[in-house]
Amino acid sequence: MLRYALILAALPATAQEAPMPPLKAIECYCTDRQGDRVELGEVICLSVDGRSYLAQCQMSLNVPMWREVGPSCLSSRAAAPQRGASPPSAGD
Repeated sequence: MLRYALILAALPATAQEAPMPPLKAIECYCTDRQGDRVELGEVICLSVDGRSYLAQCQMSLNVPMWREVGPSCLSSRAAAPQRGASPPSAGD
């Protein structure tokens, strides 16, 4: 019994002598098609298998992943005119 008391008395002193270094935070982020970094919470337009949609970089079970948050992406590109269609006239 005395042996256990001596071991227990020595433990706190040992723990105080060797302080643990601070843990480094693990950086979590997603990547886009080009491999560029996308931070958690950012929303981008993803194109997968010919389908484009808005997706947000989120965490799921400690893994960064893309979650669909919108049905389609907004685009500033004008629609291409259809073949055979005449350009709009100035009087219309």
